[in-house]
Amino acid sequence: MSNSEFIMEHLQKMFPDAVCELHHKSNFELLIAVVLSAQTTDERVNSVTPSLFERYPDAYALSKAKLEDVEQIIRPIGLYHNKAVNIIRLSSALCDFYEGQVPENREDLESLPGVGRKTANVILSNCFDVPAFAVDTHVSRVSKRLKIADPEDDVKTIEEKLMTYFPKERWGKLHHQFIFFGRYKCKAAKPECTDCPFQSICDHFA
Repeated sequence: MSNSEFIMEHLQKMFPDAVCELHHKSNFELLIAVVLSAQTTDERVNSVTPSLFERYPDAYALSKAKLEDVEQIIRPIGLYHNKAVNIIRLSSALCDFYEGQVPENREDLESLPGVGRKTANVILSNCFDVPAFAVDTHVSRVSKRLKIADPEDDVKTIEEKLMTYFPKERWGKLHHQFIFFGRYKCKAAKPECTDCPFQSICDHFA
């Protein structure tokens, strides 16, 4: 069995039901939630989005929002001023160019304010079933510890290595399984190594 097959098999055993943990009821809500999730936790984002989406349920409503009102709602997540600016501008762009709908291709997604490659990958994978492997801090850490990526690799390089290492049809699911493994098992400061199935291939354990 190859290392890639070994990793896929054990991640599937550990986290068979891994899914996106950002609460959302539409593509628009997920896009906004992902933008808000930069440099904070999904749990914290989920604490503010119910109020945000109750008041601004779609791009048309949020595009007309007052900056200070949005800031007040999302203040607990940090970087709230820049994020409020971005999600209002993003919503305006959706209304101006895409009839209020989230676009289905990378180029259009990455043209939106506050949307980079990672966010585009999350939306493509979760909303449109387009094979993509978004690299966040958890995915990056796990990839390096399991020697899929090198310690000095940047996000784009890690993404390219993951896409080469694993079959395309597994990218979407593996993205969530990597996140769950990094969030709940292979933590940054205190990884739970005792019963980890990847001890034999883990750079950190070695």
